[in-house]
Amino acid sequence: MKTGLEKSTSVDKFFKQYIDLFLFGNSAGRLLADSLYQSGVGLTPVLDHCTIRTHDVERIGRVVQKFGFEYDRSIGVLNFDSWWAKVFRKPGYPALFIDQAFDGERGEASLIPGWVDEHGDECFHHIAVLVEDIEGAVDALKSRNLEFPSKIIGAPGTDLRQIFTRPEIVNGKAFTVLELIERHNGYQGFLPPQADGLMESSRLP
Repeated sequence: MKTGLEKSTSVDKFFKQYIDLFLFGNSAGRLLADSLYQSGVGLTPVLDHCTIRTHDVERIGRVVQKFGFEYDRSIGVLNFDSWWAKVFRKPGYPALFIDQAFDGERGEASLIPGWVDEHGDECFHHIAVLVEDIEGAVDALKSRNLEFPSKIIGAPGTDLRQIFTRPEIVNGKAFTVLELIERHNGYQGFLPPQADGLMESSRLP
């Protein structure tokens, strides 16, 4: 039986379905999207990447490759403390960051398996919105009562700076988060030390 992802007939339909689902369950995303739609910009043009958590990166990778996404070999496999990821790209669309925990003891500390068991892998865990001034964006969203559980990861002026909003909670479990991301010097990668820190910021106390 085909999954919802496999049933999508086009890249545009896939992103519309998954972004609509994300916005339905994420108040921070809805707030930002409403503002962008009111300005006539819309959300998709400012998306940096979207993340799918799964138990099987290779399986999801094969599905998105049918949409014309290609594995980013210049980045290669991204290895973190307890999890790993691959990035897939298609010109004109946000990158897809697909991650899973390592098998066995190494992956036991990862948040990913429990999240996938609870929510499945046919939705985005987070979408990352590219901003020019991440401190300014955080302050603007805090003024509208959004919360951020950690400090910005990445020093001012460095290639990559990121922060997650506080997770939405569904049935007592962490669900989606909105990411703000600031890039410099043409950097398009994902620094492993920062990604680990960002991942841990979404762990519930």
